[in-house]
Amino acid sequence: MRLLLDESVPRRLGKYLPRHEVRTVVEMGWGGAKNGALLALAAPRFDAFVTVDKNLPYQQNLKLLPVAVVVLNTRSNELHALVELLPELEVALAKLTPGSCLQVGRQP
Repeated sequence: MRLLLDESVPRRLGKYLPRHEVRTVVEMGWGGAKNGALLALAAPRFDAFVTVDKNLPYQQNLKLLPVAVVVLNTRSNELHALVELLPELEVALAKLTPGSCLQVGRQP
């Protein structure tokens, strides 16, 4: 699966997802893009956008885009906290459909 990591997600998380093609917003040259524009850029190139921005699903009409969104709910966006969610993230990725949004983890 082709995954795009949001700027707020440590790029090193990609090393923990070896079964996927992982890129970051910064690698793509899209740093600083607003969420709506970012999702539009990601839609034709990625299967899922991974973020820790809990408000994103409420700010965007995700059903209009052919990209899924995964929101990582943790106490912080530090790598060690996100790594704890990897088993649940892999399950969520297997269930994703375009335009869907899944929450991984629990509200801190």
